[in-house]
Amino acid sequence: MKKIIELKNISKAFDGELILDNISLDIYDNEFITLLGPSGCGKTTTLRLIGGFEQPDAGDILFMGERMNHTPPHKRNVNTVFQKYALFPHLNVFENVAFPLRERRVPKKEIHEKVHEMLSLVMLESFANRRVTSLSGGQQQRVAIARALINHPKVLLLDEPLGALDLKLRKDMQQELKKIQKSTGITFIFVTHDQEEALSMSDTIVVMSEGKIQQIGAPSDIYNEPVNAFVADFIGESNIIDGVMLENYKVSFSGHIFTCLDTGFAQGEPVDVVVRPEDVDIVPESEGMLCGVVTQVTFMGVHNEIIVDIGGFKWMIQTTDSVNVDERIGIYLEPDAIHIMKKSKYSGMFGDYSSYSNELDELSDPGGEE
Repeated sequence: MKKIIELKNISKAFDGELILDNISLDIYDNEFITLLGPSGCGKTTTLRLIGGFEQPDAGDILFMGERMNHTPPHKRNVNTVFQKYALFPHLNVFENVAFPLRERRVPKKEIHEKVHEMLSLVMLESFANRRVTSLSGGQQQRVAIARALINHPKVLLLDEPLGALDLKLRKDMQQELKKIQKSTGITFIFVTHDQEEALSMSDTIVVMSEGKIQQIGAPSDIYNEPVNAFVADFIGESNIIDGVMLENYKVSFSGHIFTCLDTGFAQGEPVDVVVRPEDVDIVPESEGMLCGVVTQVTFMGVHNEIIVDIGGFKWMIQTTDSVNVDERIGIYLEPDAIHIMKKSKYSGMFGDYSSYSNELDELSDPGGEE
């Protein structure tokens, strides 16, 4: 694929606080790339730099090899869809979508053709004469997307555009956005803090934390091969346990020696061990590699989510098996259920389900500059 945007050693601070710390990123033609991370990680600032709404303090932004650090937004072949759609309430759907073409004094016949083409793309042809104030949130979002796409930009920036929608509509729009991106061939750069959204929509995910890029990869790679405890915890649920790599394919944790698929670690090296909750098999206590007491059971519809105390460490397990609180169970781990990571600054911060710290953190997070 052809590289269309390059961020080279970008740093950005606001009021003396470093928001982006020397990040580099390549973005390719016809790619759906998602910037994913918690509030304050720098993802929205990265989007605004690409759009020309901010300028970097250090580093270069290249479009098709040309330096664009100080090029204003209207001179970049980029459009943006924000969470607040910024539609014109006094104009109907047709005129909202037509607005960019009228600004460029495009002939009426061409405007008519292009607007109907865009409304067809977002499945709103029959809504052309409706006032935008009469539309649902999802319909308004489609109008904003049609307006942003009508000039056929090289890149479309989407800043948490699904955040205001309810769960079912958000899931529907995830699929629609992916279809629109594939049918237009336009590069989409999408910002979200929603891991499921990123996994279901993206060709490439860029996981960010504290102004740095933690990992770049396809959704399956990010999920199955996280590089550190932050990524493992942020993308889905993970049990992250302290371990020691004994030799290639052998790791010790929780008082047991396990066979794994990992190599390349020093003999006796302390490591982080990741086990996804869905990869744990429940067996009778007598057959378990590890054993523990069930402390909590939550019915999730398709599966049960259970918390098991194993030697003082609370594991999360997702299972269709039926178990009860205070029951003693064994767990069995296949080699491919165990992933070994090098120790990092995030080691010891995540992975013990003594409390649902993610939710508590979100409730207490006052937000902030991203």
